[in-house]
Amino acid sequence: MTTTEQVSVGYIGLGNMGAPMAKRLLDRPGGLIVCDTRPEALEPFGKAGAKVTSSPREVAENADVISVTVLNDEQVRAVVTQLLDTARPGTVVAVHSTISDVTAVELADRCRAHGVDLIDAPVSGGAPGAHKGKLAVMVGASDDAFEKVREPFGHWAELVVHAGDVGAGTRMKLARNLLHFISFTAAAEAQRLAEAAGLDITELGKVVRHTDAITGGAGAIMLRDTTDALDETDNWYPIMTHVRDLGEKDLSLAIGLGERLDVALPLARLALTGLGPGLGVDSTVDKKEQP
Repeated sequence: MTTTEQVSVGYIGLGNMGAPMAKRLLDRPGGLIVCDTRPEALEPFGKAGAKVTSSPREVAENADVISVTVLNDEQVRAVVTQLLDTARPGTVVAVHSTISDVTAVELADRCRAHGVDLIDAPVSGGAPGAHKGKLAVMVGASDDAFEKVREPFGHWAELVVHAGDVGAGTRMKLARNLLHFISFTAAAEAQRLAEAAGLDITELGKVVRHTDAITGGAGAIMLRDTTDALDETDNWYPIMTHVRDLGEKDLSLAIGLGERLDVALPLARLALTGLGPGLGVDSTVDKKEQP
């Protein structure tokens, strides 16, 4: 019987994310074959002892688990088409690219007809996380396929989450990135307010990064297992009520400052009425009575 440590791994796509992820598999038992269209990307892996190729078909001939980190849905489809020409039944194809969850499910159905498991396993942490081996990977897979990839994924990921069936990994990544980029937009709004107030926004950035490293940022309130409204007897109720009260006070003050400086703060106004319900408690602010 083949143990997970003996499973041979292939890696397709050696870009800013793929190369450092694949690098952490070089010393893993079971063998590594890497694939890229650029000879210069393959060269250091060949020197380190990995098998190298420019053909996804050759990867499928040599690997039990195949990681794919390419640009978009179209490239993923093209790679999967080639892999299915030679992939053995029982092969697991893990797509780390952020693609549509619909694409992931469609490709998984197509692969299943060949006895191949395609799973969606997008990652979070960016290139810095990839270089440090501290990525989070959100896996949409059957229980059997997840068990097969957990060990090799652990070489480049600090957190391996089984999100659910195929498609669930991508849906979790989209929810995570929704927060990420809304936060960026909110940061830009805060910078506009600070700049209008005559403040050094680079110093503001230092304060934000320092504080978020201590408090955990937005993730600090993501501890409940439901978004339903809280009952007053729930242990979370006084905590979230306290957070709401602080937030509504500070948001009201910021909106007031924005009005005096003629700076529009649309996200702040949305947050003022949405914070309480988002935390599971009622808002104390009437939309008609916003500052």
